[in-house]
Amino acid sequence: MTKNTMLIANDWKDYILLDSGDGEKLEQWNTIEGGLVVARPDPQVLWPKEKPELWNSADGTYIRREGGGHWNWKDIAPTGRTLSYKNLKFLIKPTDFKHMGLFPEQAVNWDWMMELIHTSKRPIKILNLFAYTGAATVACLSASAEVCHVDASKGMTTWAKQNVALNGLEDKPVRYIVDDVLKFVKREIKRGMKYDAIIMDPPPFGRGAQGEVWKIEKMLYPLTLELTKLLSDQPLFFLINSYAGSCFSPIVLQNVLNSALGSKGKTESHELCLSIKNSANLLPTGVCARWTTK
Repeated sequence: MTKNTMLIANDWKDYILLDSGDGEKLEQWNTIEGGLVVARPDPQVLWPKEKPELWNSADGTYIRREGGGHWNWKDIAPTGRTLSYKNLKFLIKPTDFKHMGLFPEQAVNWDWMMELIHTSKRPIKILNLFAYTGAATVACLSASAEVCHVDASKGMTTWAKQNVALNGLEDKPVRYIVDDVLKFVKREIKRGMKYDAIIMDPPPFGRGAQGEVWKIEKMLYPLTLELTKLLSDQPLFFLINSYAGSCFSPIVLQNVLNSALGSKGKTESHELCLSIKNSANLLPTGVCARWTTK
């Protein structure tokens, strides 16, 4: 059984997408330390700004240049700040590659995973791959799951540990692995390790700690197929995310899961979006596919 829909992360109180247009988005992050408004590039934004008068309120603007970019700040560049989503807290801060360390549209997936874990009423062991700053790790730990967090970046893994500590979850069962995902998965298979749920958030392109090259169009399905060997006898879910830059349809990810997992459960795929304040437009941010036995 398959299902294809659009998911909009509408439950945010402390994150607001104020406007978008001309290749940029204007965001307000209402952190515990105070409000922060930033303008960042977004290649999906092909329409004009609807509220151009708001853009002067930006505290910082990311200027893209060939081969990189930089931030321009009205005042001193902000350091780490704390953003809340329901009972979860996350450390955000501007990075040299325009990100803030959190993707607000993923809130719909955090809610989905936490609900599945809660309603399973059994211990759940989760493998979180390409785990970045650990938002999904925090969500799953808060729902009382055990998590193995894997990312090739030592810096992102340190950030994830800070997010876990920020939520008072550092004593929960979590294992951090800084390694190339493909190498780690092969070792786990040899060890006979099993997981009840798998989260995968691969970039379109990347390099591992030892210079390993990742290309999503060539490696996504083979990796997914290998990961089926790590699923327990009572699997709960398998989630694949892909961001707007990959240019994948949600159905591509749906087909990957269907092909790898067969008819053992049900699959749904979604386009992920954010609402724009006082606008009929939505901002497309990526796609995901979810497989579950529930």
